[in-house]
Amino acid sequence: MKRNIASVLVGKEKIVDLIMIALINKGHILLEDVPGTGKTVLAKSVAKSISGGFRRIQFTADVLPSDITGIKFFNPKEQDFELRVGPVMTNILLADEVNRATPRAQSSLLEIMEEKQVTIEGETTKLPSPFIVIATQNPIESQGTFPLPEAQLDRFFIQIQTGYPSFEEEKRMISLYRKQEPLDQLEAVFSLEDLHRMQDMVKEVELSDDVENYLLSIVHATRESGFAEAGVSPRGTLAFMRASQGHALIHGRMYVTPDDIKLMAPFVLSHRLVLSLEGTLRKTKHQVIQEILKSVEVPVESGAGS
Repeated sequence: MKRNIASVLVGKEKIVDLIMIALINKGHILLEDVPGTGKTVLAKSVAKSISGGFRRIQFTADVLPSDITGIKFFNPKEQDFELRVGPVMTNILLADEVNRATPRAQSSLLEIMEEKQVTIEGETTKLPSPFIVIATQNPIESQGTFPLPEAQLDRFFIQIQTGYPSFEEEKRMISLYRKQEPLDQLEAVFSLEDLHRMQDMVKEVELSDDVENYLLSIVHATRESGFAEAGVSPRGTLAFMRASQGHALIHGRMYVTPDDIKLMAPFVLSHRLVLSLEGTLRKTKHQVIQEILKSVEVPVESGAGS
């Protein structure tokens, strides 16, 4: 996956790790950064690297819930109503610029993310497995946008800022794109069967009592922080555990270490934190999480799964 995506995007190896951790945990991904930093290309590259279905919705203010879920329409030839499921009937759905959709359309998508099924006029249809949403949003533009409410952000397993490339990475990017469009040449290197197998494996990754207590101490510290109005939810706790298991698995271990937890905390917890008015004025969410990580005592590793 890393090698494949590196042929399209330069310097995104760590981000591919994070996306892979979300995929093997059946988690939805929110990519957030300024325009032009490769969010959409990254999402397309991930989708093309996996031999599953891929669909895209370009969100605008006039997108309706039925444009996402589908409709029942009258077929004059058959003289009957037929169900036509929308673009959500796929394995990987790119929800481009999700914060441009109205709250009604956003709620429709987020409900599907949670339920993994669509109900159209009383008829329920299960979505394929896996069903993963990769959503993108631009945090700096406010005109014509509808920010996702905090409760809906909690539905995303992980939030990733793509960031600007370094000087050398951008130089390599220019060389890469000078004579070709690499995305057109990308082929699948990962099957759905591979993904299902890893989704089963990640559940077997062990957490010792000390490591589990460390994870819970971090979560509870978010709820007790003087800068937080609301801390990480129990859903966030489970996502934090699974992300730590995923990080261990893709690095060849069947047990979680404190380092796995520390590395995953900013990506899994930051978007689930609701800052108080004072917190908003004085800190970013990322800073609050980093301060919590410094304040919580790290357990001494006692071995694999012990």
